[in-house]
Amino acid sequence: MYFDPQQFKITGTYVWYYCICKREVWLLSRGITADQQDSNVDIGRFIHERSYSRDKKEVEINGMKLDILQNNKGRLLVGEIKKSSKYLESARMQILLYLSELEKEGIKAEGVLMVPQEKKRESVLLDEVGRKQLDEAKQGIMEIVCGDFPPPPLRIYYCKSCAYSEMCWA
Repeated sequence: MYFDPQQFKITGTYVWYYCICKREVWLLSRGITADQQDSNVDIGRFIHERSYSRDKKEVEINGMKLDILQNNKGRLLVGEIKKSSKYLESARMQILLYLSELEKEGIKAEGVLMVPQEKKRESVLLDEVGRKQLDEAKQGIMEIVCGDFPPPPLRIYYCKSCAYSEMCWA
């Protein structure tokens, strides 16, 4: 399969996977998607659909799918809904990408992570530390997707609930 890095766009999903499992980044870049019948995927989808029903959800801007977009007293908030706080670091990075892409379009926004099952909210701002982390992640993603083969599977904490597990351990 031919992969054209010039046509590749880093999305929030790639940033999310990069923070959790580098192999998933490569698999997704080749059109190999996670098992959509996996119970964890179903639970996440259910929580996303049922939470924050008054907010504008699934807003697409420049190929990015923002979970929630809110106008809060004149401030634009980009929200990301997660089923648990287990993946907060990857979710923060995902929001940083959204904030960075919006900023390139001249849109100033703030991010908020939402974990409805835990009644948890966390503010995310695009600062210099966040910019540096995001740039490093983007560079790492490009190195992975430009490779001819996926990184070898590594058994990590997240493997037990991964919808890609058959790709690594079958």
